[in-house]
Order: sequence, then structure tokens, then C-alpha cells
Amino acid sequence: MKRVFIAGATGSMGKQVVQLVEKQADCELVGVLAPHAKKDGDFAKTVQCFDQLDEIDISADIWIDFTTPQAVFENVKFALNHQMRPIVGTSGLTTEQTEELQKIAEGQQLGGVIAPNFGLSAVLLMKFAQEAARYFPDAEIIEMHHADKLDAPSGTAINTAKMIAKGRSGSGSIDTNNDARARGDLYDGVPIHAVRLPGYVAHEQVLFGGPGEALTIRQDSFDRSSFMQGVKVALDQVMSLSKLVVGLDKILSI
Repeated sequence: MKRVFIAGATGSMGKQVVQLVEKQADCELVGVLAPHAKKDGDFAKTVQCFDQLDEIDISADIWIDFTTPQAVFENVKFALNHQMRPIVGTSGLTTEQTEELQKIAEGQQLGGVIAPNFGLSAVLLMKFAQEAARYFPDAEIIEMHHADKLDAPSGTAINTAKMIAKGRSGSGSIDTNNDARARGDLYDGVPIHAVRLPGYVAHEQVLFGGPGEALTIRQDSFDRSSFMQGVKVALDQVMSLSKLVVGLDKILSI
């Protein structure tokens, strides 16, 4: 039986993860970290609820994190230092923070997953975008999320830009010397435009342009339940991982 701790359990994604874990025959939800979890009485008496990181005094095998960009780094560092394998869906980790967490995981001899997106359509979009960049190095990303998303651009969009940069066979011709106020933020030479509006969940399109032609790759997540298939894959495999990997594609056969 895998003992699971969930950080951000009362958030939109956290509630979905709680339901997923409770349905798994080989998992036991032993604790949650979430403001007001005790007061709201959302959890059974058998699940310990904590308001603050420094209050946590129980052990678990797996730490699932869907919190905030401001909290995720300290949360995952805490988990690793307390022998919990992390499954991280929270955006906002910098490259430097990710590398530090990977070093801690290596020292603790633990594996885990940091996934910019648990949606399979998003994972495939990134894979296809990297392949397309070999032939269309000029690209821009438009990502659209719900109005309450705290970070912009999204971790998925940033990771897509990194994969496009890796896939390019030559340099793109995006002119960064012109007035770029309407061109979004630039990541690895790829402009990213972030949209935050009510009614959206998570959507991304990558636009490629070449002489006389264009290519658009798009994915849409219409409901947060779409991410649970990827979280379940991580739950099934995390105990066998020997290092902290970035990207759900690292544990999928695609």
C-alpha cells in the first residue's frame, strides 16, 4: 500500500487528485496540506490535515503537489528531505530550482516526476512541436488558461519553447530587435503570448511559419478531469523511478 500525501488538496486540481487517490486500491491518503482544510471539514478523521509546512509530522511514500508557484519549491524540498517521492503538477519552478531539487533527490536516492502538464494531449503537442521545429524553426506560442491561474506564461508553454529550441536544426528568424511589446515574453528565442480569461481551462497552440506555408498544432483541455490519466500514470510508476525527471513524456511510451 502506497501512503500518499497531497499538498493543495482543496484547490481545483487538488480535489480531483484526492478523488483519484481514494479510488486506487493500492493507495492510502494519509495527509493533506491546505489552508482551511481542518476548518472546512473536507476530509475524513483518518486523514491528517495541516495548514503549514512546518506542522507536518507524518511519513508518506508519495508527495503530490498542486499548490502555488510561491510554495512549490519549499514543498518539494521538504518532501525529498523527508523521504517522500514527489509528483509535481505546480508551475513556477525555475531551471535553477529544478536542478537543485534533482540534486537533493539524487542525494536521497529518490525518484519523482515534475510535469509541466499531466494532460496527454499537451504531452503530445510538445513532442510534435519539437519534431516540427526541425523544419519550421520560426515559431510562436499562444497559451490560454482560466482567469485564476497565478503564473504567466504557463509551465507547459515554457517547456514547449524549450523543446522547440532543442528541435531546431537552425536558428529562427524572429526579430527581437524590433519593438517587441506585443510579441509576448521570449523563452529560448520563442515568443509566448499568455491569455487569462474566464471560461477557459487549459489550451495551447504553436504556430510555425515558413516560406509560403504555415503549420498550427493545438491542444485543448476542457475539464480538469483530463489531467487525471497522467497523474495516475505517475502514481503507478513513481516508486520505480531512480531519479527526479521533468516531463510526463519521460515515463510514457510515446
